[in-house]
Amino acid sequence: MNVVFCVYDGITALDFIGMYDPFTRLDRMNFMPLEWDVCARSESVTSDHLTLNVDRLEPDLGEYDLVFLPGGYTSRDLRHDDGFLEWLRTAEGCEYKTAVCIGSLLLGAAEFLAGRRATTHPSAFETLSEYATVVDDRIVQAGNVITGGKRTRFYERPDR
Repeated sequence: MNVVFCVYDGITALDFIGMYDPFTRLDRMNFMPLEWDVCARSESVTSDHLTLNVDRLEPDLGEYDLVFLPGGYTSRDLRHDDGFLEWLRTAEGCEYKTAVCIGSLLLGAAEFLAGRRATTHPSAFETLSEYATVVDDRIVQAGNVITGGKRTRFYERPDR
């Protein structure tokens, strides 16, 4: 499997690392062969806590089997960036399109969520509803599009 992590200035470091680490371990621990790139529209991006150097600049995302978008507060503005959205749309032929948190807004703005169910951080439910049917679940798979978010409802834990 060939995976691309699409990053941008202002990503939430946890959203990126939380997927990057387990995915890349699949190959290193011999669970499945995996190749990956960290890609952006600039040579490096700054998150809320770190700076990342990228492997490739704006590749055709259709070359990958899975596209991953982390969340980040700047995604609220980036969803209006025509150049960024055109780049994301090159993922049309990609087998899986995935996002966590408010990275889901970018999948929506790139028109990958039309007619689908999706989730995001509760603070962005209203904005996501412009693009998809919002579901308050931790993970939502709608065909080949997978989104993850934070649930607003919690289950009671039995007394110990």
